Amino acid sequence: MKIALASDHRGFPAKERIGAMLTGMGHEVADFGCSSAASCDFPDTALPAAQSVADGENEGGILMCGTGIGMSIAAGKVRGIRAALCHDELTAELSRKHNNANILCLPADLVGEELIKRVVHVWLHTEFEGGRHARRLAKITEYENGGEQAP
Repeated sequence: MKIALASDHRGFPAKERIGAMLTGMGHEVADFGCSSAASCDFPDTALPAAQSVADGENEGGILMCGTGIGMSIAAGKVRGIRAALCHDELTAELSRKHNNANILCLPADLVGEELIKRVVHVWLHTEFEGGRHARRLAKITEYENGGEQAP
């Protein structure tokens, strides 16, 4: 799988560890930065990474900042992105099964290294269930593409 990886300065150490883990698992990683722990603005890395997923250049993305909130907000502004902020294995699993999340956002300051590894593993290995969930996602896509307005 080809995965877009991005962080801000708070998520930088976790991004580096996750990138090495993904490469070790045989995944191809496209690193959108940042490249150090020096202060930076999360939209500068989140938006290009998310756009690469929306454009099909990458099959999914993993974004990290201190809380994961900024990254999820920024990524969610890109048409076609379903970014999910996950704090544990269950939220990672359900983000894929029910919401077909194509971007995983992680709170680097709030969860430890071992939990992050488990969350990433679950997220990568969980498939979308489809069915009633596909119908719901189709409604979001329709709205996002300027179709019928939500109630």
